[in-house]
Amino acid sequence: MQVRQYLIRRLMLLPLIMLGVSIIVFTLTRFTGSPVGIYATPNMTPDEVAALEARYRLDEPIPVQYAYWLGGVLRGDLGWSGVSVAPVTEVIGLKMTATLELALAAALIAILGGIALGTIAGVRRNRGPDHAARFFAIAGASTPTFWFGLLLLIPFYLWLDWFPLGRSTPEIFDSITHLTGLYTLDSLLNGNASAFWDAIRHLILPAVVLAFGAMAIIVRMMRSSMVETMSEEYVDAARAKGLPEREVVKKHARRNAFVPTATVIGLSFGFLLQGAVAVELIFRWPGLGSWVTSAILSGDQATIMAYVLVTALIFMLVNLAVDIAYAYLDRRVVLGG
Repeated sequence: MQVRQYLIRRLMLLPLIMLGVSIIVFTLTRFTGSPVGIYATPNMTPDEVAALEARYRLDEPIPVQYAYWLGGVLRGDLGWSGVSVAPVTEVIGLKMTATLELALAAALIAILGGIALGTIAGVRRNRGPDHAARFFAIAGASTPTFWFGLLLLIPFYLWLDWFPLGRSTPEIFDSITHLTGLYTLDSLLNGNASAFWDAIRHLILPAVVLAFGAMAIIVRMMRSSMVETMSEEYVDAARAKGLPEREVVKKHARRNAFVPTATVIGLSFGFLLQGAVAVELIFRWPGLGSWVTSAILSGDQATIMAYVLVTALIFMLVNLAVDIAYAYLDRRVVLGG
């Protein structure tokens, strides 16, 4: 199947999958109780609460409530966020760009570091660098994110005060024009060096913590792929031609070893968005994770449902991009086969 046909088919299935996700999340949230508490105030009488339920169709059967809610979603109305005291559509964009910036920074660290360490470990198999890389991979895969975050928070924030909490210094953040919502990129577009440095100082520690687990997985995958690739005949043929070992590794072995690693990288990005919840809470990062945590604690169903829909959509789009990239990297792969 050609890439274009595969892409069209997957995009046509996407609305059906999102419909199924919306049905599941709506039903599960309604089982926890009525969301009328987000709209009601403590001074309301039972009659006023009943009138409020009738206004938002919360007194109807769940299928009717779902149809009413889905109609609002299709019109761009995701409901009212009680934790933000604003419409969900006005808040979710700001929260999503904050989480996206954190996830992109973490992905950059995980990819570059994972490929480099995995390559070194595969080339120098059963030597010191290999043992160190395997230890790092085991530690990264088994260390809880929240514990690692607290472990770094104590020396670098409490003792040294190198990396502050939050996303920015409010005065500096408000001094620039936010064109994209990504603080680091906006500071560069504004040509403001102090704002860029402020963004980096706030970003680097949570990004490193979030990248730790994903980087460990990439290291393990890249190492095993390099070990397998280094024993292939075409690598021996490249050496027989007299090519330098560095060029053999770079142009022949690593390029082919990267193909199976690409799938892990793509899936890791989706998990970075989900893993950002703990990191955002620890470092006071104002993204989707901290937002949905407050929503869960307060029973804000509209916020919870919007979060699930957005993350599900991102995850599926990332998977689609990974499948297509894998087909381009390895022409032997048949999409849809």
